[in-house]
Amino acid sequence: MKRGILLILCLGLIAAFTVGCGGGTAAGPDDNKVVVGATAKPHAEILEVAKPILEEKGIELEIKVFTDYVQLNPALNDEQIDANFFQHIPYLDDFNENNDANLEWVVKVHNEPMGVYSKNLAGLEDLPDNAKVGIPNDATNGGRALNVLEAAGLIKLEAGAGVTATDKDIVENTKNLDIIMMDAAMLPRSLEDLDICVINSNYALEADLNPVDDSIFMEPKDSPFANVLVVRPDDKDREAIKALADVLQSPEIKAFLEEEYEGSCVPAF
Repeated sequence: MKRGILLILCLGLIAAFTVGCGGGTAAGPDDNKVVVGATAKPHAEILEVAKPILEEKGIELEIKVFTDYVQLNPALNDEQIDANFFQHIPYLDDFNENNDANLEWVVKVHNEPMGVYSKNLAGLEDLPDNAKVGIPNDATNGGRALNVLEAAGLIKLEAGAGVTATDKDIVENTKNLDIIMMDAAMLPRSLEDLDICVINSNYALEADLNPVDDSIFMEPKDSPFANVLVVRPDDKDREAIKALADVLQSPEIKAFLEEEYEGSCVPAF
């Protein structure tokens, strides 16, 4: 009889231990904490401003800085982080389409006008024939850079080429520009070797380039490339995510964008 009672007690303890150890997923995500992956500038800086505001709401914000933005969507898709903040909507759409993913954006936060930079030229009127031009090598930012070059009057693209334009869509190149595609993070360092580079504002800021003062041409500020907070679909209605989304569109964040970046990051709300 004692053995039977002892066996029942042991089985009960084992069951309780199993539930306790294996119940992490059953308990659901922690709505008192959100882990967001971001590139360093300006995204992580913006999140640092959001952090104490969220803390007042009882939510801990952990910021994980990635040096390679290409890793951010896979990290989110693989549940290594709860959200990411680094990309615009065309980049997200391209990732989803090419990776059988369904990540979703929650709110638009800011635009980062793309700029044309040079170490040697004071203006685009000084650009020589056969000049070497660096642009990002990912699909959407490469296409965006080509649209910037078109807006600057340096090339003409096939009608309707849009944000996914490639060098094959160039129909006019009167200066015979040599367009070189490379990793976006390498472009600021390549200014020593190339005549001009079309650089995303976050990488310009990381290289101590002021997009307003140092660029010789800037993408129009009404660009459709708003940077967004992105999550997995199942997390879109989490209270912590909704609170973060509200803070990222708050007056405090708007004031920070306008005062800190002075035109290189424009509020999109």
